[in-house]
Amino acid sequence: MDKYRLAAKLLWDCAESGRFLDELAEDIRPATRAEGYAVQAHWPHVSGERVIGWKIAATSQAGREHIGVSGPLAGRILNSRVHADGSDIPSLGNGMRVAEPEFGFAMARDLAPRESAYTMEEVLDAVDCVFPSIELPSSRFADFVRAGEGQLLADNACAGRFVFGTPRRVNWRQLDLGNHEVRGTVERAGATALERLGTGAAVLGDPRSALAWLVTEVNRLGLTLRAGQVVSTGTCMVPLPIEPGDVVRADFGVLGRVALSFVDRAGT
Repeated sequence: MDKYRLAAKLLWDCAESGRFLDELAEDIRPATRAEGYAVQAHWPHVSGERVIGWKIAATSQAGREHIGVSGPLAGRILNSRVHADGSDIPSLGNGMRVAEPEFGFAMARDLAPRESAYTMEEVLDAVDCVFPSIELPSSRFADFVRAGEGQLLADNACAGRFVFGTPRRVNWRQLDLGNHEVRGTVERAGATALERLGTGAAVLGDPRSALAWLVTEVNRLGLTLRAGQVVSTGTCMVPLPIEPGDVVRADFGVLGRVALSFVDRAGT
């Protein structure tokens, strides 16, 4: 087992058990983005999970400065980490304790690596629909802010659990997604504890731009963004702090709504 696979196995075991690391041992610690992605590539193999799509972390300048990275980070979405709208989401192993409303895209066609980058028009032409999403990001590092870019990529770009709402068959191509408002709400003990507004502009200026970035990044890794896969494009507002027992709702207007309950227990 090479060092990248060993690192991925350790991180996955931590994700399953709820244990945290200070850092990876020096002999298996990735020092660069490329090495971080090399570790991440082993996550499906060590977990036995299927990659059903991709997420993007650090799509805002404030987010990148907070965790000390040079640019956005791509991570794999694994099948057991996706839950239906309204689900109970276990808190085990989630030290970040935030919810992130995100624009999701479902792909209708493959976008395989090629010599020239895909244009925005080509990327959007490959999209089937847009749907509301909430990510509860998580890190296997006790102090993820200081983990560094290589380790965060190895940690699957802080991918946690996802709740996807049902897409509405609206003409999303006619919407200004950059200025599209999203309302995030945290309910605690039956009352509204926090409410925030966000827009698609928080996501690399427009969630469509984030999707195009993801396509380029995945292709650069020699991989295909496949038909049927999804992309959750990063939080469109300052992340919502949550506690076990909270209910989180995200209202994307004509694009739909999505909700979850954050529960104080382990999960599958």
